Amino acid sequence: MSFNLHKLLQKQKKNILELWMKNQLADEGLREDLISNEDLRGQSEELISSLVNNLTSNDMEDLDGDNWNPVIEILGGIAITRARQGFSPRETGRFVFSLKDALLSILQKEISDPKVLFEESSKISRVMDNLSIITFETFIKGREEVILRQTDEIAEISTPVIRVWDGILALPIIGTLDSSRTQIVMENLLQEIVETGSSIAILDISGVPAVDSLVAQHLIKTVSATRLMGAECIISGIRPEIAQTVVHLGIDLSNIITKASLATALAYAFKVLKLEVKRTTIAKN
Repeated sequence: MSFNLHKLLQKQKKNILELWMKNQLADEGLREDLISNEDLRGQSEELISSLVNNLTSNDMEDLDGDNWNPVIEILGGIAITRARQGFSPRETGRFVFSLKDALLSILQKEISDPKVLFEESSKISRVMDNLSIITFETFIKGREEVILRQTDEIAEISTPVIRVWDGILALPIIGTLDSSRTQIVMENLLQEIVETGSSIAILDISGVPAVDSLVAQHLIKTVSATRLMGAECIISGIRPEIAQTVVHLGIDLSNIITKASLATALAYAFKVLKLEVKRTTIAKN
């Protein structure tokens, strides 16, 4: 990139910003619900200043150079923030592509020589395309972090350990039980057994849509881990169709206490702990 072009971009920095803002504000997909015009302008101005200052004649297209670190950090921060705010990849891409359009428009307006215009426009395009790729990669990483965090939060919510009585814990399982969820179930249950000193744990699977050999193995592992902690484990919520499936698959649950409902499992736990719950009649005045 020639010194004259670098000087031109420095001189036209304000015009580039205004044209870029005009392009963004005219976009029908502008998410004013996620970012204000003031914040959008702040992001754009910061990126423009860093970008123009780092367009040098020696290593313009070498984005691995140290001089490009500030630009990449700014773009990365914007991409991560937008991923967390709920922007789509297309909306994030428009942010960079509209800047490219603004830069090329300024070049077309200020450079009269067609050959020079083509050469410098090509260089600008390659730089902006590479920056777009970096932005997308960072955005995807940010979105993956959001998804992983939400997955962990959902897993925690969907596997709550409830202390239903002194010495009795219940863990209602909702949804498919896979290896990762089994690990979470065991960790939560074992931790609660240690903290409460409970001797009975009830695994209620009435919210599990289907039981196959893999799910059964996961349940058996959970029961075994619970017993190693010195607590008895009861599986409740065995619906007729699940019972038929277990028998058809030849899964042996004979050494595990199973009950048809959480209520019957709780009644059994009371019996084991020699507890008696009675209905009392309140005298009316």
